[in-house]
Amino acid sequence: MSGEARRWLQYAWENRQIAQISLERGFFNPCLHNAQQAVEKALKALWIAEGLPLKKTHSIQELTVDLRHRGIDVELEDDDCELLDSVYLPSKYPLDRLYRISSRMKL
Repeated sequence: MSGEARRWLQYAWENRQIAQISLERGFFNPCLHNAQQAVEKALKALWIAEGLPLKKTHSIQELTVDLRHRGIDVELEDDDCELLDSVYLPSKYPLDRLYRISSRMKL
C-alpha cells in the first residue's frame, strides 16, 4: 500500500476515534460528521491503493459503487451508504433532522 493510501487510512482512524469520543460525551454533530468522514477517507484509501486518482466526492454511495465495479468488496449495505450520505451536509450545516439521524448511528 502506498504512503498516500496509508495517510488516508490514518486520517480515517483519527476521524473514527473523534467520532467515538464525541458520542461518549454526547456531542452528536461532531460524532456524525467524523463518522461519515472516517468512512469516506477509508474508501478513498482503498481507491488510492488501487492506483486510481483521488475521486473528489463526499458520496459514500458513489465511492462504494465505483469500488465494487472495480471488483473491490466493500462491506457497506445500501442503507448504510444512504444514512452516511444523509449525514454529510446536515453535520456541516444545522438542520432539525440531525438529532434524529444521530439516534440511528452505531459506532
